Amino acid sequence: MVHRFDFLVIGSGIAGLSYALKVANIGNVALLCKSTLEESNTFYAQGGIASVTLPCDGFEKHINDTLIAGDGICNKNIVKKVVYEAPKQIKELIRFGVNFDKDSQGVFSLHKEGGHSEFRILHHKDSTGQEIQKKLINAVRKHKNIFVFDHHFVIEILTQQHLGIEVIKNDANIECYGAYVLCEETNKVHTFLSKITMICTGGIGNIYQITTNSIISTGDGIAIVYRAKGRIRDMEFVQFHPTALYNPTERPSFLISEALRGYGAILRTKEGKEFMHNYDYRGSLAPRDIVARAIYTEMKKNGSNFVYLDLTHKNVEETKKSYPTIYEKCLNIGIDITKMYIPVAPAAHYLCGGIVVDEKAKTNICRLYAAGECSCTGLHGANRLASNSLIEAIVYADAAAKHSIEKFSQYVFNENIPMWSNKGFFLSEDKILIEQNIKEIETIMSNYVGIVRSNLCLKFAMNRLKAIYEETENLFSKSVISRNICELRNIACIGYLVVKQAMRRKESIGLHYTVDYPKTKLLKL
Repeated sequence: MVHRFDFLVIGSGIAGLSYALKVANIGNVALLCKSTLEESNTFYAQGGIASVTLPCDGFEKHINDTLIAGDGICNKNIVKKVVYEAPKQIKELIRFGVNFDKDSQGVFSLHKEGGHSEFRILHHKDSTGQEIQKKLINAVRKHKNIFVFDHHFVIEILTQQHLGIEVIKNDANIECYGAYVLCEETNKVHTFLSKITMICTGGIGNIYQITTNSIISTGDGIAIVYRAKGRIRDMEFVQFHPTALYNPTERPSFLISEALRGYGAILRTKEGKEFMHNYDYRGSLAPRDIVARAIYTEMKKNGSNFVYLDLTHKNVEETKKSYPTIYEKCLNIGIDITKMYIPVAPAAHYLCGGIVVDEKAKTNICRLYAAGECSCTGLHGANRLASNSLIEAIVYADAAAKHSIEKFSQYVFNENIPMWSNKGFFLSEDKILIEQNIKEIETIMSNYVGIVRSNLCLKFAMNRLKAIYEETENLFSKSVISRNICELRNIACIGYLVVKQAMRRKESIGLHYTVDYPKTKLLKL
């Protein structure tokens, strides 16, 4: 089956939804969801969205905080772009009905998180992402030009390669004509032709054993763009959220928002001793890379699997009111956070690299845009400042929409794309084989490419991942198509890219810390 849409949007987080809403007035939009509209990393975002709001704050302060967190390799022009455009995009979210918390005087109630010098995090209790997602979904479902396709998995984006024309990596003449898409209900591959394609597929957390990401976060968008000869950068900068709830039987891990530390929660060892001031003058409010490595160090020193987060000294009713989701979640597993310490440990949370885009969200592939966590804009540098991700996603979705609308009339459908040809004969539903390979990748990444790395560990990981990557590509070419084999293929590709780019960086910077090139005395293992 062939579908023709003016705009093809792959992914349903804040970037995909807001982009779809902004281009739908000039053309029809196909919105592809790997699961459903509700399933995305945006939905799980607790803390909030960063924007200068108070008179005591200022753009320069937000810019400076972002640059410091990024450890010197942010693109300053991009940082300025996002920070200056943030207030306008907040107003647009409010126009869509997003309800940010306010105090009794009607002023925004703001949080302060690690790395921020001021209170500037707008939030909806401790479920900000869910609030934003719901309101944007409501608008999408009401729009007559937006067509939602649940449980549709993108296999490949369509370029000249599918016309039998050789494409060179990073070639400026590569064009995107749409995508081959697997409909999971029928297990048939459909061809979606489009004039413009937008990729907003989120992160890569599920290449690790412990992650706060949704189960659908397997780096699909990055992998398909890489195979289409698109530019991928900074994959070594994987951010581990310092405080995921330690509950080994649960996947994904439940996030304990950084806002709790802004609220006054204190990190403690298993013996109850405060430790963050041994690592940074900002204590528990240091940037995430520093806090995650400090927790890792304490866990190694004590042979433990977690540390504690303590907010028992805070007002009980205020805690329950401000953090109802976290309070109820912990209570359900027997932890009353107003009386007991919360066991926490780092978990893979956010990718600062990804598909390289310019200030208009354009990739090096013509007619292809990317925004959100799958993209690499230059905002985050080597380490993302807390709550900058949602605002980056919507700023870049807006930039992509404006440029798409400007260029839209220049493009036509490419009717020469052949139908999907599946000549495979292996049944890729051999779940044991696929699951074992995925588990092996998760183990390799967690043990050798985690918070602390070394040349030896990276070399070992590369040798094994390269073999799995090649084995998987061979299996894919001979298999009957399925989501399982496609996900394994993407996970293998992403793991390989993270290790490959980590091996190239001969320094410790931001989220990439290696014992062979230490720049601090943080770790004493």
